Amino acid sequence: MIIISACLAGERCRYTGDGFDFPHLRQLVEEGKALPVCPEVLGGLQTPREPNEIVGGSGFAVLDGKARVLTSAGSDKTREFIRGARAVLRTALDSGVKTAILKERSPSCGSSMIYDGSFNGKRIPGCGCTAALLIRNGISVFSEENYNKNICFD
Repeated sequence: MIIISACLAGERCRYTGDGFDFPHLRQLVEEGKALPVCPEVLGGLQTPREPNEIVGGSGFAVLDGKARVLTSAGSDKTREFIRGARAVLRTALDSGVKTAILKERSPSCGSSMIYDGSFNGKRIPGCGCTAALLIRNGISVFSEENYNKNICFD
């Protein structure tokens, strides 16, 4: 069993109110081999919602209280992002998940690249809050851009 960002499996939970269609990932969910999760929705955010970016670091810094997650209008959503990350971790631990495929560049799910907090489209190396929490707890995190389609589901 693995975890997949729900938006990658077609759920309309992105901040814009839409999702993506990655047929292989959707099929894993349909076959019961993957659990779809949206940490932002689990954290209490609505869909659609304002864009959010990490300001002052990466997801690790957010977890350590050294960075914040803000909307483009400046509202602090750090608490919701941490709540969602913890909910995903609980799901992963309860289900024995060892691998996650998460949406790259997301302030929750980005595994190697996020936006820099300026809301100007500038990307920086780093991961989102949920990815950081999963990594800290020994769960392997990949993105839709770098996962192996022959991933093991043990």
